[in-house]
Parts: sequence; C-alpha cells; structure tokens
Amino acid sequence: MKFLFVHQNMPGQYRELVGWLASQTEHEIVFLTQRQNPSRIRGVRTVIYKPHHESAKDAYGLSKIWENATGTGYGAALAVRKLEKEQGFTPDIVIGHTGWGELLFFKEFWPDVPILGFFEYYYRMKGSIVGFDPDEPVSDVAPYTMFARNAVPFASIQTVDLGHVPTEWQKNTFPASFHNKFYVSHDGIRTDQLLPNQNVSLSLSRLDQPLTRKDEVITYLARNLEYVRGFHIFMRALPAILDARPNARVLVIGGNDASYGRKSKHPNGLRGEMEAEVGDRVNWSRVHFLGKVPYQDYRKVVQISRCHIALSMPFVMSWSLLEAMSMQATVVASDVASVREAVTHNKTGLLVDFFDHNKLSDQVIDVLQNPTKYSHIGPAARGHVVENYDFLTRSLPEHVSRINSLVPKQKHIPM
Repeated sequence: MKFLFVHQNMPGQYRELVGWLASQTEHEIVFLTQRQNPSRIRGVRTVIYKPHHESAKDAYGLSKIWENATGTGYGAALAVRKLEKEQGFTPDIVIGHTGWGELLFFKEFWPDVPILGFFEYYYRMKGSIVGFDPDEPVSDVAPYTMFARNAVPFASIQTVDLGHVPTEWQKNTFPASFHNKFYVSHDGIRTDQLLPNQNVSLSLSRLDQPLTRKDEVITYLARNLEYVRGFHIFMRALPAILDARPNARVLVIGGNDASYGRKSKHPNGLRGEMEAEVGDRVNWSRVHFLGKVPYQDYRKVVQISRCHIALSMPFVMSWSLLEAMSMQATVVASDVASVREAVTHNKTGLLVDFFDHNKLSDQVIDVLQNPTKYSHIGPAARGHVVENYDFLTRSLPEHVSRINSLVPKQKHIPM
C-alpha cells in the first residue's frame, strides 16, 4: 500500500506505526514534515515542506491561529501536488495530525483518497489547563480565544474520513458531534523494549561511581521543565524530600523551555525561577539536571529510579508516564482526570493533589522509607500498560483494522 504520513515534527505520534509498516517492506511510505533534520527511518521517504504563509506578530488574535493553519495547509497541499507531478506518487491513504492545518486542503487535491486524522486536543474553558492554576488568571477574552482556536478541529473533522484520539479523556474534550468519526486507541508503548532492569547502572560526571539500583534515586522528567508538567510543584517538594532522605539523589530530565501554557518571566526560565525560590533549602550537590538525553540514557534513568514523580495539569497524558509504568517504576502522579485514566491510586501508582507540594513530599518520602509497602505497584503498573497500551498487541491491531476499513480489500494490511 502507498502511505502518506503528515506531521510537522516527524515522526511525532507515528513513531511506532511508521516503523512497523516500514519493516514490512511491501509498502511505499512517504512522510511529509516541516522538520529540517528528521530522524531517518529505513524504508521511509521524507518530504520537507514550508508553510505558504505565516501571520504577522500583530495579527488579529482571534483569527491568528486560523491564518497560520491555512498557510500551513496550503504549503502542505502545494508539496503533495509537486510530489504527484514530479514523482508520480498518489497515496492509497493519508494519515496525519490535524492540529496545525496540514490536512485542510488535501481533499481538494485528492477527493477520493481517504484521510485518517489524529485529533489531539480541543480547547475548553473547563476541565483542562485553562483556569486550572489559580496563579494564572483567566482573561476576559479567553472564551473567545478558545472558541477561535477550535476553528482548526472544526474544519478538520469535515475533511477527514476517520478521526483517531489516543485516550478517552482526549476524546471527551471534543464536542459529542465529533465522536461518531472517532476511534480511541493509544499510539502504543513498546513494552517488549521498555522493561525493568535490576542490573542497570548510570554514570554521571559529578560522581566517582556509577549509580545502580542500590542507590536511592528519585526521578522527574518532562519534555520541558514547565508549569503544565508541574515542575514548580516538584521543586517546592524537594527541600523536605532531601532533608528526610539524606542519601537520596534526584535526577531531572527536560529542556528549559515551555511546550504548553505560559512561560516563566525569569531570564533563566522556570528552572531559574524555582532555584531562586527554594534557594539554600536544597542541597544542590544531590540534584542532577541532565537536560535532554538520548533515549537509551532516558531508559536507564527510569530503570534506576526508586520513586518516579510524574506531574501534570489536566492535559494530554505523557508518553513518559506510560513508559515509566512499563519499566515498573513506582510512580507518584497528579490526581487529575487525564492521569486517572492510566493510574489507579495504590494499585498502579500513587496519586496526590497537583498543587499540594507537602503531600507530594510526604508520599515520596513514604515510598522511600517503606519499599515493601509499595512493592506491588511497579509490577501492577507494567501489567496494566501491557494489557491496555502495548503497541504490538493492542494499538497496532486496532490501527491496522481502522486503516483497512478505509481502503479497498485488495489493499488490506495483513496481521
């Protein structure tokens, strides 16, 4: 079959699916992206496009998102028109992210090619990050801004033949009118590769000896150290945790930017802001900021963890949460709806109020002081992820079935 995948940041949510399809060798796969230096995937041809237009900095706020989406969509449409004209490529199916507008005009060019669209997020005034943090007041114009942002998913649901959402929580952020075009299936976790490792060791430049499972290690990770992923709450909990556990070390993974929501006004980002706030109450020699690390090192960090802290406002559930659970981490996470879909308190993880850093520190300390009390959580967490989020046994069959439903029988992918 001929596939066209579309994601501005290749491979995005399609990492596992594209890799599996490419490994089958009989498919022709093209990936359309804005990413200038995407990771090479054997058997996948990359086509880079640019938006045809971007809004001015002083563009009207309520139409700016739509203006950028149409510029992105038209740029993507021009790229696929060139792809067909110069290379003779017409896909049997288009699979892509709807969030930035890439797919908006594809039906104008290929009216008979089915489109399977990824729907990640619908902006709401209640039940998500807007209005959740009392330190971030909601402006009077916010309801209008939220509605205006949703012009892109409203147009996209008319364009696609089928929509895909990873979790029930994400599905339920969208209006009910979208649901008859949706199916729910996570992107998938490679639980066969994300395993616990009792023999893991990790070398750090500041330490003479590698860390092992014998060491008391606390971990926190996110794409970026930001408010939405609770970095400020984590930092406020650190003084009490380190005071109570004098041999503990803390490993932190993440960039110093903001992927979602507001940014810190501190010149050194939220990390700089929080380091100033907790100041000399933290023994910084026992806190290791690792930045963004290679995937194999990321896995070692989680595998070595005695207690893994995974905080989030009510927002898209992080892959890293499920990956940590797959590696049998004892996870302390935020008690919000998007997380509760995967974590049941005292069964597959431990839940605490997002804003209560004292409860967070108490829970982490208890995990470290009483390992036997919580020894059931890691294995139960892995079992839950294997049963519900495994790529090969759960996600892949569902995605293949949905793809097959959109193409002629002679094009079906065998499983």
